[in-house]
Amino acid sequence: MDSPGNATLPCGFLLQGFSEFPHLRPVLFLLLLAVHLATLGGNVLILVAVASVPSPRPMLFFLGQLSAIQLCYTLVVVPRSLADLAAPGLGRGSPISFLGCALQMQMFVALGGAECFLLATMAYDRYVAICHPLRYTAVVTPGLCARLALACCLGGMAVSVGLTVAVFHLPFCGSRLLAHFFCDITALLDLACTRSYADQLPLLGACLVLLLLPSLLILSSYGAIAAALRRLRSPGGRRKAASTCASHLAVTFLHYGCATFMYVRPKSSYSPRRDHMLALVYTNVTPLLYPLIYSLRNREITAAIRRVLGRGRQGQGLCDEP
Repeated sequence: MDSPGNATLPCGFLLQGFSEFPHLRPVLFLLLLAVHLATLGGNVLILVAVASVPSPRPMLFFLGQLSAIQLCYTLVVVPRSLADLAAPGLGRGSPISFLGCALQMQMFVALGGAECFLLATMAYDRYVAICHPLRYTAVVTPGLCARLALACCLGGMAVSVGLTVAVFHLPFCGSRLLAHFFCDITALLDLACTRSYADQLPLLGACLVLLLLPSLLILSSYGAIAAALRRLRSPGGRRKAASTCASHLAVTFLHYGCATFMYVRPKSSYSPRRDHMLALVYTNVTPLLYPLIYSLRNREITAAIRRVLGRGRQGQGLCDEP
């Protein structure tokens, strides 16, 4: 058994990746590459669309931050996975240094945590807009939006640093083979030599801060929104108010559903193959769905994207003129 001190040796870990399916590697590479490029394109388009608006409303500002988080989120995991799939002869897995693994996990948790806090912030924005429409511009000011955006990032960063330090102080033993395609928390905890429940306390604490606390704030906001909608006499006004929350609710269910299923469970229920497949969904598919959800449901985003694409076509037309 390795001691905690030996866990910091430069040998690092081996990411198993998709080495179990050598014949599927070309297909997986092309599929993941296509999804990755579509994800990058969709989130970059939303960022450009938000930046093209001179004075974006708070919700538009938060959507831009959400796209930036998703852009970084997928860049932390997917490029290395694509490189591993494209590299021949990796044998049992792809080597990754101890520091590189810790950094990847820390950034992954930080971005996921920032998204949790941001979704709670967006729920508060919807609460003020629907329950206190006359005070909305006075309450949700550009300065408050900037402070909330910064607090989301700093909160995710603080929790991720504490969780990373706790996980990488555990003793790791055996072959150091991570049954995953990136340095995920569950795979690292499964590789740890110790089986004490105390070792899961940092993950439990992170889940309480990143999942339970924001989810309680979201539920409180939407509870107040539901009560306000019930008081509305106009069905048209009720539908219009509810439609402004539809995109946010869809993204919230996607994010919290995957995160809760992955991390809020006992260590004994860990299944490498099942977690492998679910991780493919929440690191590749959900970041692709977010731009689709908001571009289809949010009129401001749709209008901004049309303006950006319209300017692009106009610029191309001018370049094509003799």
